[in-house]
Amino acid sequence: MGLARRAQQHYTYADYVAWPEDERFELIDGVAYAMAPAPTRSHQLVVVELSRQLANALKGGPCQVFVAPFDVRLPHGDEADEAIDTVLQPDVLVVCDAAKVDEHGVRGAPDWVAEVLSPASAARDQTVKLAAYERAGVPEVWLLHPTDRVLTIYRREDGRYGRPQIQEMHGRVAIGVLPGVSVDLDLFTG
Repeated sequence: MGLARRAQQHYTYADYVAWPEDERFELIDGVAYAMAPAPTRSHQLVVVELSRQLANALKGGPCQVFVAPFDVRLPHGDEADEAIDTVLQPDVLVVCDAAKVDEHGVRGAPDWVAEVLSPASAARDQTVKLAAYERAGVPEVWLLHPTDRVLTIYRREDGRYGRPQIQEMHGRVAIGVLPGVSVDLDLFTG
């Protein structure tokens, strides 16, 4: 999976918040995965443009746009924050339920998530991280590959992600879970 893991043991959010700030990890089912070094220029351009378009489209409504680093705590049930063993930092996310947002990030499934793939994290983003989003009930996940200019969209159907929609990063694409909101992929230049 590209990036090193922290020592093999089961970690929780209580462990995660105690680690030094210069150590960046994500937790997936208790396994700590090291975050990639600073993103590339093309990665950052996609994140900035995507968040700009979303913030403009959602302005004045109940939905909020956040960008990494921003913790998304995904409980398996009603466990206390300290016991949560999955904490992710999506590149861009939208949350429409203000009750899920607190000073520490988001608790529960965001309404929409985007991951911008990079060589160091692409395998994990497309496998274990995507499975964590599915299990948590994230309705729609976009995986953007800026180098190959490919967009893969996963939408939940009957409690699972159906067959992905795969297309070139070109044209205007609607976000299914955000009625009336679309993204102009032609503006993602690098």
